[in-house]
Amino acid sequence: MFENLQDRLGSILNGLTGRGALSEADVSAALREVRRALLEADVALDVVRSFTDRVREKAVGAEILKSIKPGQMVVKIVHDELIEMLGGEGVGIDLHAPAPVVVMMVGLQGSGKTTTSAKIAHRLSTREKKKVLMASLDTRRPAAQEQLRQLGAQANIDTLPIISGQSPTDIAARAVQAAKLGGHDVVILDTAGRTHIDEPLMVEMADIKKRSNPHEILLVADSLTGQDAVNLARSFDERVGITGLVLTRMDGDGRGGAALSMRAVTGKPIKLIGVGEKISELEEFHPRRIADRILGMGDIVSLVERAAENIDAEKAAAMAAKMAKGKFDLDDLADQLRQMQKMGGMGGIMGMMPGMAGMKDKMAAAGLDDKLFGRQIAIIQSMTKAERTNPDLLKHSRKKRIAAGSGTDAAAINKLLKMHRQMADMMKMMGGKGKGGMMKQMMGGLAGKMGLGGGMGGGMPDLSNIDPRQLEALQKQAEAAGLGKPGGGMPGLGGMPGGLSGLGGAKLPGLGGGFPGLPGLPKKK
Repeated sequence: MFENLQDRLGSILNGLTGRGALSEADVSAALREVRRALLEADVALDVVRSFTDRVREKAVGAEILKSIKPGQMVVKIVHDELIEMLGGEGVGIDLHAPAPVVVMMVGLQGSGKTTTSAKIAHRLSTREKKKVLMASLDTRRPAAQEQLRQLGAQANIDTLPIISGQSPTDIAARAVQAAKLGGHDVVILDTAGRTHIDEPLMVEMADIKKRSNPHEILLVADSLTGQDAVNLARSFDERVGITGLVLTRMDGDGRGGAALSMRAVTGKPIKLIGVGEKISELEEFHPRRIADRILGMGDIVSLVERAAENIDAEKAAAMAAKMAKGKFDLDDLADQLRQMQKMGGMGGIMGMMPGMAGMKDKMAAAGLDDKLFGRQIAIIQSMTKAERTNPDLLKHSRKKRIAAGSGTDAAAINKLLKMHRQMADMMKMMGGKGKGGMMKQMMGGLAGKMGLGGGMGGGMPDLSNIDPRQLEALQKQAEAAGLGKPGGGMPGLGGMPGGLSGLGGAKLPGLGGGFPGLPGLPKKK
């Protein structure tokens, strides 16, 4: 979503940080480019003006610390103001009310209200352990109520039985009553939308609000609609009174201006963002993390959270024990590749690692994209169990069969085998004797710097048991350790300034740095 803006702001601010001293003219020229970048990203004009004015006021009059270059000070000011524009602190769904807490979903038709309702219900039931009831109030769109019922069945969430002929206000009242009788903690009302804002729609929303007395009114807006989403939010807030925003399709290729503008224009917090089609692909909106991503500073906390969601402590421990013995077969490689795909692919992981955002383009140029991972997994799956365990068996005739089965060629198989050999050699080196092996020292160093303690015999910590408060403090600790600075490097990995060199040993074909995949990532449950 923010890639274009990230590239533009990154190049502008990198030009500033390289200089020893900054004049007021330098700051003005940079802010002119920042203003242009924000306007091109579809951020509202008054929001851009206010943003650049505040940055100029602080940058020109800023007292430069002796240990910080002026350019870095300007980057920090831009970063802080970006967080402020996005809403300061993240705000989640407020459930502090007598049960059942009524959450009313509003928005235009096609913005994703029904799917988002199911996503929120799934999130509350799995993470918060709440008993949720969903009810569709959309009597106009064909099969809207049936759609919500099917989504509820897929996610194992209760839905209100459909009674034909009832009005939306009657359904709302029945849903609240059913939630009380059924002992539900939360009831989600999926209201009807229109293709545009009209008076009957607003009257209906007001009637439903009066009958159901919702604690939260969430506006679902499509982030790809740009400036119109801001006008939509303002209209709904004036007529119905929204308590927060949910932005869908944040995984799209839009310019991101709506997300940057809506909080500043409406004063209402963005509470959740939809980042994919799956029912689990809904995230809380954290202004600091989004600002970090936009400025290429990485997002360690979200990366840790994403890993924690896909972790299986027992399998991870078994993998660590196997690696400690220097064993790493093609099945292990396939598991590592699948794990990376689950965590957002190479691009998604790189975008969250401090100072690594620029590596995505280099990797794409070297042909190292997520499609390559899919082809490599297909090659491994086309092998027999014996071949996966002992790659030395793979002679010409076997490679010919595997190439036909995976839709690739012998060259692709040879590249995969070369990569596996390099990684296996590295596993042996990392699983050596001494202080628990290089792998444990490296991951333990990273964990220690991030304040996560040990775990797994001094290696990577058990992310599934991290206290949420630890995660909140993680980003600040990471910044203090030098992780939050562009090009700051990762502790325990030899600094890794400007890339992934510093790991030593094996290299992937086409990459100058020493990046042998991401060994040690745990498997999914």
